[in-house]
Amino acid sequence: QVQLVESGGGLVQAGESLRLSCAASRSISSIRTMGWYRQAPGKQRDMVATVTSGGSTNYADSVKGRFTISRDNVKNTLYLQMNSLKLEDTAVYLCNAKGWSAAQNYWGQGTQVTVSS
Repeated sequence: QVQLVESGGGLVQAGESLRLSCAASRSISSIRTMGWYRQAPGKQRDMVATVTSGGSTNYADSVKGRFTISRDNVKNTLYLQMNSLKLEDTAVYLCNAKGWSAAQNYWGQGTQVTVSS
């Protein structure tokens, strides 16, 4: 089991930056994959970025070059640095942790990111 708590969301203008954090209740060094997902009202939940325990990253095409995911295994925290924010980045951002079995799939409660013009 792992509890995940996101923070860092807020209201920003287009072109600005935000950094999201996801604090885990235990060590994340052995967690297979951690990631950020987002869900806008009336839309499906989409993958934004993921990072494996080995450090391999994967990004949605829409955020490549603007967002950077990182994990700090000492602080047990996952980050998402978001630069050059666009209106279409507005959504609830959720932290996810996937272990080595299908049952090990944990979600945070989400943090709202709103980008205004």
